[in-house]
Amino acid sequence: MDTIEKVRMNNPLIHNITNIVVTNFTANGLLAMGASPVMAHAHEEVADMAKISSAVVLNMGTLDEKAVKSMIIAGKSANEHGVPVVFDPVGAGATIYRTESAKRILEEVQVTILRGNAAEASHLIGEEWNIKGVDAGDGKVDVISLARKTAQKFGCISVITGKEDVITDGKTAYLCGNGHHILTRVTGTGCLLSSVTAAFAASSCNPLKAAAEACAFYGVAAELAAEKTLVDGPGSFQIEFLNQLSKVSVKELDERQKIRVIE
Repeated sequence: MDTIEKVRMNNPLIHNITNIVVTNFTANGLLAMGASPVMAHAHEEVADMAKISSAVVLNMGTLDEKAVKSMIIAGKSANEHGVPVVFDPVGAGATIYRTESAKRILEEVQVTILRGNAAEASHLIGEEWNIKGVDAGDGKVDVISLARKTAQKFGCISVITGKEDVITDGKTAYLCGNGHHILTRVTGTGCLLSSVTAAFAASSCNPLKAAAEACAFYGVAAELAAEKTLVDGPGSFQIEFLNQLSKVSVKELDERQKIRVIE
């Protein structure tokens, strides 16, 4: 669980094409953990920014055709220059446009890590799952099987987050039980996790292990923040969560991580 030390030492530049709701929170979260965020969206510069970055995040939260084009340009540039790409297909399945846009990005960009909820992954591979806006809703699909199918279909690491996160390359699967339910009361925590995952991927030669460590790190930070602020509510939690992203140590991760492996 030493990847967080590498992040803090190397200060990786994470290029985020993300949504307007979470831009500030994402930037602050990356800064808190020791990474360096940049939010570049213009068609004229995203290719140049992607190629000098340590990782690229493509997030569909607030979607339009300009954003989709920027993501594809940046993603292709990242592919050409060996830069890992994390894709967050926010709300795929909620509308036809979102689903088709996500599939288009996946067709044109080789994604390193696809990070989403079960509903989003289900709709991308043709499984049935109810979705509520951009939230996961309810479904009966086996999440481990779903994650493996998603990884195999798109040739990437699949990270499906929920009460227990599933991280897989289509064969080996990590299950991570860290986290706290109050995360669902703060806008953008899933989006920030995608960017944190990118920072970990940028600092490791093993994207599967890096993604699992990112989930554990994020979950432990949430647990520690909740212990300090739960009685005060989500506003206080959000601030303390940023604090904990900067404070969580390797020792705390080793003691608190709840990762198990399924071959």
